[in-house]
Amino acid sequence: MSGPLLCEGRVVVVTGAGRGLGRAHARAYATEGAHVVVNDLGVGPDGTPGPDSPAGQVVDEIRFAGGVAVAHGGDVATAEGAASLVHTALETYGRLDTLVNNAGFLRDRMLVNLEEDDWDAVMRVHLKGHFLPLKHAAAYWRAEARAGRPPLARVVNTSSGAGLLGSVGQGNYSAAKAGVVGLTLVAAAELGRYGVQVNAVAPAARTRMTEGAFASAMAAPDDGSFDAMAPENVSPLVVWLGSAASAGVTGRVFEAEGGRITVMEGWRAGPGVDKGARWTPSEAGDAALKLLAGAEVPGVVYGVE
Repeated sequence: MSGPLLCEGRVVVVTGAGRGLGRAHARAYATEGAHVVVNDLGVGPDGTPGPDSPAGQVVDEIRFAGGVAVAHGGDVATAEGAASLVHTALETYGRLDTLVNNAGFLRDRMLVNLEEDDWDAVMRVHLKGHFLPLKHAAAYWRAEARAGRPPLARVVNTSSGAGLLGSVGQGNYSAAKAGVVGLTLVAAAELGRYGVQVNAVAPAARTRMTEGAFASAMAAPDDGSFDAMAPENVSPLVVWLGSAASAGVTGRVFEAEGGRITVMEGWRAGPGVDKGARWTPSEAGDAALKLLAGAEVPGVVYGVE
C-alpha cells in the first residue's frame, strides 16, 4: 500500500471481532497500521456458549498478513471483562486510542412470544456491552487529559436500521440498538472535553445474525458481481471514524451498506403549535392531526409489507 497508513501506531479495541463485521473491522484496522485487541467471547448467534475461540483465529490472520494483534476472550458485558479489555490494550501496547463496540447477538421473537430472558439477554450484550467498555475506556482517557496528555480518542458504536426504524420480530434488538444511539449522543456530549469523539454506525451486511433472518437478501452473488452485503464494505467508514483523520466528527449516526454511506438525521422538532393554555382532549387531537398532516412520514418499519 502506498502512502501513509490511516491508523499507523494507533491502538484499537474491537469487541465481537471473531466473526462477521467485527472480524472485518479488526483486519481493516490492522491493514491501516493499527495494533488491534481482538475481543470475542466465542458464543453462538443467540449468545449461547460456542465450541471455539474465534478471537485467536482472527489474531492469527492479522499476524499472518504482517499486522499486530492480541486476543481477548472476556465478557465485555461484565465490569470485570470490560476492565480487562482496556487493561489488555494498556498492558500490551501502552495506550488505547479507539474503541469499536460491535459485540451482539439475536433472540428474535414477536412481542407476544418474547420471553423476559430473551429481552434481558439482548439488552445485556448490546447496551451493557456498549456501556461498560465505553465507561472504562473513558476513565482512562479522562485521566490522560487531566494529566496533560489529551488524547485523540475515538469510539465507534454499532447501532442498526432496526434501532432507527424498528424491525418486526426484533422488539428487543430494536430497542437495544435505539438505546445505542442515545448512549452515543450522550457520550459525545460528555466526553468531548477530554478529546474523545463518539459516533455510531448502523451497518447492513452479511453476518451470522443476518444470514438466518434475511437469508435471501444477504446471499452473496454467484456471478462475480459486487457483493453488496460483504461485511468488509462497512469497515472503511468504521476505520476512518476511528482514526485521527475524523477530527471534528462526533455525535453522528451513519448507515453503511455496500457502497453507500448515509448520514442519518434523528429526532428533531417538526411542526408544532402552542395554544398558550391547557388543551381539552378533543382540541389536542384536532391539533395533533393538523400537525401530522404537515409532518414528514416516518420510514417504514423493517418487515412490514
